[in-house]
Amino acid sequence: MPHPRASLERSRAPLFTAGAYCDSFDDVPTEDDDIAQAGAETIDWTEQDVVFLHWRLLQEVEALSDPDTPLEAKLDTLRWVFTEREKDSRPFSFVNCLRVVGCSPLSPITYCGLVDAEEIRRRIRHGVKRWLEATLTRYPEWVREAVARNPEWVELQLARNPQWINQQVRAVALQGDLFA
Repeated sequence: MPHPRASLERSRAPLFTAGAYCDSFDDVPTEDDDIAQAGAETIDWTEQDVVFLHWRLLQEVEALSDPDTPLEAKLDTLRWVFTEREKDSRPFSFVNCLRVVGCSPLSPITYCGLVDAEEIRRRIRHGVKRWLEATLTRYPEWVREAVARNPEWVELQLARNPQWINQQVRAVALQGDLFA
C-alpha cells in the first residue's frame, strides 16, 4: 500500500505584478529570487517522513541534559518547549510533536498514546537549572555571571548570532581583561 504523500513547494509566488504599487523595497524581487525560482523543486514527503521529522524534533529535548550541547541550542529548545499555550496546536509545536509521535502507527517508538505535555514540561523544568549550569561550567566566570544577571539579553545576542559567546570569549582572551 503506498504511503499518503504531502508536498512542500520550496519556491514562492511573485509578491506583486508588473506596474503594481509597492510600499517597500522589501517586496521587490531581486536576481537572487529569480535564481531561487529557477532552481525550485517540489519535495515529496511520505507520512512516515513527516512522523519521523516530529520524532527528530523531540530528540532535541534529550540534548538538554548533555553538557556539550551549545547554550544557544539549549535556549532554542527551551523556547520551543515552553512556547505560548495558544501555539500548542500548530504543526511541529512541542505538543503536536508529542501527539504525532505518541499516537502514530508509523512512529519510530512503541505506541504510547497521548502524552501529558504539561507533565513532560514539568519534568524538563525540574532539570533545566542543572542542565544549563553543566553547560555554563565550560565558559569563563564572566560569561556565567552575564547569563545569571541578564539571561534575556544573552539570549537576544545568541538569537542574532549563535557564535556570539565564542566570539566574546576569543576577544577577551586576545585582548586580556582590562580591569585585572
